[in-house]
Amino acid sequence: MRLVTALSLSLLAVAGLSAQQRQPPTPAVAIRNQFNYVNQKVLEMAKDFPEAKYSYKPAGDVRSFGDVIVHIASGDVYGAKAGRGENVKWDEMDPKDFKTKADIVAVLQKSFDEAAATLKSTPDDKFKETLAPWLAIVEHAAEHYGQLVVYYRSNGLVPPESRPKKK
Repeated sequence: MRLVTALSLSLLAVAGLSAQQRQPPTPAVAIRNQFNYVNQKVLEMAKDFPEAKYSYKPAGDVRSFGDVIVHIASGDVYGAKAGRGENVKWDEMDPKDFKTKADIVAVLQKSFDEAAATLKSTPDDKFKETLAPWLAIVEHAAEHYGQLVVYYRSNGLVPPESRPKKK
């Protein structure tokens, strides 16, 4: 009888842990995860894309690959400032201020790090009130991630996320 009781209690404990693991993330966890996920993918693309193709534009009236990366960085800068409660407007960084791939990757990395630090330091309870500005920043980066995928494909390249994964 003791064995049956112990086994039953063990099964209930395992079921309880399993149910806890299936709980959806809190808004704070979800927004932080999504921000990091999309920005890491963009950063990987910025590092991976050939420097000789950073000026590539699929059409004359759109941003080049490098310009899109700087534009995404501008969004992260806005997010960091707004997330800290600063009275801020969107200040578009001028891509002409960043001459090389290394310059562009560095500004993206810096903007990502600053925004991630602000997001991490934001109290979880704040996300019960609003997801602003973070939801918009995540959506912005994700939209441009899709644009960058087209730039890869237009150049006969496979985006990092679409490459076979090493086991």
